[in-house]
Amino acid sequence: MALVVPVPSRLLWARLAALVFACVAFSVAHGSGANGGMYDWCMFCWVFSFAGTLLVLLVELLGLQSLSPVSWTNFPITFACYAALFCLCASFIFPFHFIKDTNVYDKSRNHRIASTVFSCLATFAYVVEVSLTRARPGEVAGYMATVPGLLKVFETFVASVIFVFISNPISYTYHDALKWCMAVYCICFIISAAIVMLCVGECTGFLPFPFSRFLSAYALLAVVMYLTATIIWPVFQFDSHYSTVKRDYHCLSRGLCLWEKLVTIAVLTAVNFLLYLADLAYSARLVFVST
Repeated sequence: MALVVPVPSRLLWARLAALVFACVAFSVAHGSGANGGMYDWCMFCWVFSFAGTLLVLLVELLGLQSLSPVSWTNFPITFACYAALFCLCASFIFPFHFIKDTNVYDKSRNHRIASTVFSCLATFAYVVEVSLTRARPGEVAGYMATVPGLLKVFETFVASVIFVFISNPISYTYHDALKWCMAVYCICFIISAAIVMLCVGECTGFLPFPFSRFLSAYALLAVVMYLTATIIWPVFQFDSHYSTVKRDYHCLSRGLCLWEKLVTIAVLTAVNFLLYLADLAYSARLVFVST
């Protein structure tokens, strides 16, 4: 097996920086004295990012791209985009739960601050990697390197965050309209995730219909569905005619209270609506150009 000596480039340095920063983030956090579900989630974000980046570097160092079971034109940028979002998420969650309003002032607090800083640095490194590998105008590239492909990553990630908030506590069961919102989140997440997997697995050619037209039709459907959820969710959660949820100003629990979680879901629903709207615009343009 021939060893490929990589030529130093901005992309290589960005990946090495992301690898080091993610490694330092979870290594330092291990000695911070933090624990619990949010700590486990942050550790997963950093370890996942580190392991995936290490895999990408090893595959390219050993020249195994042609033997990879996935599309190497789509996988690295897809992973880098998810890693950027994971590290960004950890950069907010870790200080919110383990630095803000805590009584820890010894070395453990310094470890927590250092983990947050390196998590932010890892996020920046992954953003740089995505910006270096995304498709430029007129350039032939994999679908995941295009704007619609990257939007699919954002859409699935935002939906995943919605699932976290909407299930703890379960806040969609007491009205059929809210169940419809949950159906919107699930249906769009499943289809978007399937599109990502089809592209990374290079299986789009096996579809019995043109992939580009399917993308446009799905984007239009998702826009309509998310538009309804964007309107329905705040109405049935905050209107006194349908809901009795009130903001608790005396909530002492660490983290977000119920009212704040419902607001967060409403905001993320609107964000995903805008993402799907942008996706529709780019997908329609893609069909027009290809036609």
